This record gives sequence, structure tokens and C-alpha cells, in this order.
Amino acid sequence: MSSTPDLCTEEEVSELVHAFYAKVHEDPLLAPIFNAHVKDWEQHLAKMVDFWSSTLRGTARYRGTPMPRHAQLPGLDPELFKRWLSLFHQTTRALGNAAMRDRADMLAPRIAESLWYGYQMYNNPSSLPRDLDPR
Repeated sequence: MSSTPDLCTEEEVSELVHAFYAKVHEDPLLAPIFNAHVKDWEQHLAKMVDFWSSTLRGTARYRGTPMPRHAQLPGLDPELFKRWLSLFHQTTRALGNAAMRDRADMLAPRIAESLWYGYQMYNNPSSLPRDLDPR
């Protein structure tokens, strides 16, 4: 399964992003972090729609470098990334488009792990990064 415009519509991508961040806004662990660092929610949501459109539909609309912004956030830990993933998967379970759900669910852990590795490398470059889900 690959990123393709046929996988889902732009409306489905927008619905996914908005439903997910509605959960983030209500979450006792994530809401304080996001609310402290996201100053313009409309802009953030538009950027996340572009990101997921690029990721799921292959539109290449997303332009950005998320790693530096995430790496500079204070006090992140694996539990926060796991919570992000849990809320994301709760959101995708409600999707009517099974192919979109499967693709998003496959990509989300890779994204979270990449951001977690980058965060650790930025904040503690002398140590090897730890996995989010040690086996």
C-alpha cells in the first residue's frame, strides 16, 4: 500500500486531522504541551492537513522541518509519544476508509519513533536513543 491520491480524499484527510487534534485538546497529558507551544491553531491544523495529505495522498504539499521544533520542547518523554499514538489510533479506528486507516496506522508509529529519536539526539547527543516501545 502506497501514498496515492486514490487512497483518500482531501476531506477525509482534513477530518482525520481535525478529529485527532480535538482529542489532543481534551487530553490531560498532551493538551498543556500543545497549548503552550501552538500559538495559531488554524495555521497548525492547516500545516498538519498538508503533512498528512503529503503522507497519505502523495501530494507533496507539506513544507516544513518538524524535527527542530519538536527537539526544542522541554521535558518530553516516551509516555507522551505513546499517548500521541494512542489518541491517533483511537481517531483512525473511527475512519470509514479502511485503506486510509491502515496506511495512517502504519505510518504514525514511524513518525513518532523518528521524532522521539531526534528529540533524544538533540537533547542528549552523548547517549544512544531508546525505543518508544522496548521489546
